[in-house]
Amino acid sequence: MSRKGESSPESAEQIALFDLAATPEEAAETAGADVADTVAGAAATAEDSAAAEATAASENEGAATTVDPVAATPSPEESEATNPATPAAAMVPAASGDADGHAIIVTAAGSYTPSGEKLTGPVDSVEKLDKLIRWATLTPLGAPAQVWVVGIDACEMFGWIIDPGDEDDVDDMEVLRTRAAEELTAVLQATLTPMLTAGWELRGDPGHVVHLSRTTGTFTSMVDIFIEPYVWTYWNKDFGWNNRVGDMGILGSPTAGTYLPDDDLPAARELGRRLSWCARYLGVLPGPTPARTGAAVLDKIKRERTRSGKGIAVTTGGPIPPLNGEPRGDLEPEVGWTRVCDSDDLTDATQLVSIDQRAAYLASAGMLEFGYGKPRHLTGENAVSAAASGAKGAPFGLWRITLPAGNMLALPAKLPLPHPHMLADQPVQTWVTSVSLDALQASVADGGIGAELDDLDIVEAWVYPEQGRALDKWAKILREGRKVAVETGDVAMKRFLGACYKGYIGRMVNPDMWTAKQMQHHHQPLWRASIIAHCRWRGRRVAMRIARETGRWPVRTVTDSWVYLLADGEDVADDSDALGKMSVEKRTVLTEALIETFTSADDTHEMNLAIKGAFTPGEEGE
Repeated sequence: MSRKGESSPESAEQIALFDLAATPEEAAETAGADVADTVAGAAATAEDSAAAEATAASENEGAATTVDPVAATPSPEESEATNPATPAAAMVPAASGDADGHAIIVTAAGSYTPSGEKLTGPVDSVEKLDKLIRWATLTPLGAPAQVWVVGIDACEMFGWIIDPGDEDDVDDMEVLRTRAAEELTAVLQATLTPMLTAGWELRGDPGHVVHLSRTTGTFTSMVDIFIEPYVWTYWNKDFGWNNRVGDMGILGSPTAGTYLPDDDLPAARELGRRLSWCARYLGVLPGPTPARTGAAVLDKIKRERTRSGKGIAVTTGGPIPPLNGEPRGDLEPEVGWTRVCDSDDLTDATQLVSIDQRAAYLASAGMLEFGYGKPRHLTGENAVSAAASGAKGAPFGLWRITLPAGNMLALPAKLPLPHPHMLADQPVQTWVTSVSLDALQASVADGGIGAELDDLDIVEAWVYPEQGRALDKWAKILREGRKVAVETGDVAMKRFLGACYKGYIGRMVNPDMWTAKQMQHHHQPLWRASIIAHCRWRGRRVAMRIARETGRWPVRTVTDSWVYLLADGEDVADDSDALGKMSVEKRTVLTEALIETFTSADDTHEMNLAIKGAFTPGEEGE
């Protein structure tokens, strides 16, 4: 790691690091370096430490990355070794120095900064890895400092080799994955002794990520070691030893062609590039999972707002209050609906098109006002009065209402009912968010049912004392990062950003993901429910507009996507690149065989099979 006033890694500094036994004086200097590290890291505040502690608990998401450590021109051999499945890497900008000082990458050939500077030759023992970490004096960046070990040859140098068996010998790949994870933990516990003897402490059981901390005086420094060849032991349950598939966070997805190149140096370069990208555009290092990365971005904003006293900084969680008659499953379910097409749908139809809201959850997260604080429980007229008190719709909260029977309303027959809890033949009493309460009062043309508050028979409510756009800056940072990735053709980072906001919003609902004291404010199930309801309502509004303008109705909708049978020249997508607008996701030509399949479909199951068969994997959009 290049530091002001120090010699290059090929000189005496490197020799001192690896070739000389540490004298007592050198040991004292090393301790001093640790203190300097922790002093510098103290700027991350206690919340960084808490966030780091929280990562010790396993979470059902992905964390992996791809960067660009050796910025020098690669040799022809290295160029040819790059994974042909990652062609976008040649198009995207080279690694910046934004992650330098916060992360290093270790291969069998040596250690590197994310921007590409070679630090040392081979780090061929755990003792040398300890010396490298202490010498590098890495500081946190929204997450603890990171050391990425890339390639199985580097792992072999540390004795981190496991042999869980062959995928052909097991019927359930989860058995192999679990066996490998347990064996890796045992191997790490047996080989990390030199680091533990040197003063490091493990935070949780070691696995594909090793969480380490070291205290000197009143300062504690934290380092996470990511072991790239073994991320599969955590991420996926359906692939084996030599068949890495699925999405693995910052490391990418082998099936999508965004995983690291196969050879170590090109892999290290791409990993370095991705680490640097995260540092530059997100302001944080990638977390062990995309959701943790999303949380780290929000925590950084919270710290800035707390220091400045400007903006909303939510510090407490928002668990669902006790509800009478709480609905089963999600408070605000995502929509999933299909209908059998008729002759009008197939008239002049030549193509099957799926449109979806561009980055729907991210768009809604930036638009909505979210509640926080201790909610008030209201009943009867007090609840009704509260619903009518908002200047821009109902205040943030939960409302126990009665949804009228769908058949009693003048609703379009070729759309799903406006709320997933609504039934066609009978009223339903249920709880809804303020977003749904407002949506139901919208006109039928705007995606609602045209209800008055009295029509909804509000009997009970939980209303929050404060509300505001708590995720506005968070959404802006992710939105601008996504824009850069799209404009530069950086498919890997675009996919990773999608995983960050989807993963973070998705895991707001689960308190087990945020057990550490300083992470509990991320438990916001009502925020997630409001985002889902908002996306659902916006999609229905668009479907109503398309029907007015074209006479076309969807045959299927799932979450934020809508499938249409269209004629030549018909375009139902929005002419806008803004988030939340409809873009074409998939498109396929209707052959005679497909038309016959749709014509003969007798039920929704057969329609779903026909649609799935029409959209082949090669025709999928973003």
